[in-house]
Amino acid sequence: MGDGGIRLNMGFMDWALLVVLSLLWGGSYFFVEVALAALPPFTLVLLRVALAAAGLHLFLRVGGTGMPSGRGVWLAFFGMGLLNNAIPFSLIVWGQTQIASGLASILNATAPLFTALVAHAATRDEQLTGGRLAGVVIGFAGVVAMLGPEALAGLGDDLLAQIACLAAALSYAFAGVFGRRFARLGVRPAQTAAGQVTASSLLLLPLVLLVDRPWTLAMPGPGAWAAVVALALLSTALAYILYFRILSTSGATNLLLVTLLIPVTAILLGVFILGERLEAVHLAGMALIALGLAVLDGRPARVARGLLGS
Repeated sequence: MGDGGIRLNMGFMDWALLVVLSLLWGGSYFFVEVALAALPPFTLVLLRVALAAAGLHLFLRVGGTGMPSGRGVWLAFFGMGLLNNAIPFSLIVWGQTQIASGLASILNATAPLFTALVAHAATRDEQLTGGRLAGVVIGFAGVVAMLGPEALAGLGDDLLAQIACLAAALSYAFAGVFGRRFARLGVRPAQTAAGQVTASSLLLLPLVLLVDRPWTLAMPGPGAWAAVVALALLSTALAYILYFRILSTSGATNLLLVTLLIPVTAILLGVFILGERLEAVHLAGMALIALGLAVLDGRPARVARGLLGS
């Protein structure tokens, strides 16, 4: 265990929460695609975080938990809202209007690579080792293999959109390291999630009013509203409660491994809910991702060493 209670080797509950988080964020790509048919990108992002903020504040009020009032905590909320919501959400949603979702998923899966480097430079208890780097690289290779070479077909065509998705992944990396401070400040995960999306709503509002002029837009239909509500309450409000819970115990690098799991859950959801076919390339990619996560966790290697030693 590292400084501040960070466990570099995650327990069963941490892995379970990471899988649930990947399901919630994997569904966000579908919700975004549905909502983008009726709403411009910045308006969609604002609705996502504003509705999530409303839901989280209601959740806290019903549970009898208030929000912290210190100036330093709210400055941190605004920093987190900028790094973890306003910047990456806007970049990814705009990028999805220019490039295929498969390529966007691959570019988003670079987040653990960036996080490992940022955490190594900025923390004492998430230092980069050869094994951890190898695990991240193997997992990333699994994402590429699972989505198939056709997902890379447009690589280099819409360069600005691809740079936007990479910049979003880098922003997530900085956010993961920055967000570790809330556990030290004694702020609960639900409070942190509420503070973050409240701050990002306030940051995004002037941009939306200036660029999208939402009062001029046509009213979205029921399908688009359903996608927005699901995006806000499931893929944002609930997801960020889990996000900050995992971050407080397992650190930024382990948390951002969720981006390797998101393509897996997206494909499995397609198989079990939409009746899509599970191909051999999907199984190969999943096996590589599982190997990468095992190398990162380090437990199989320790078991093997113990068996050899005995």
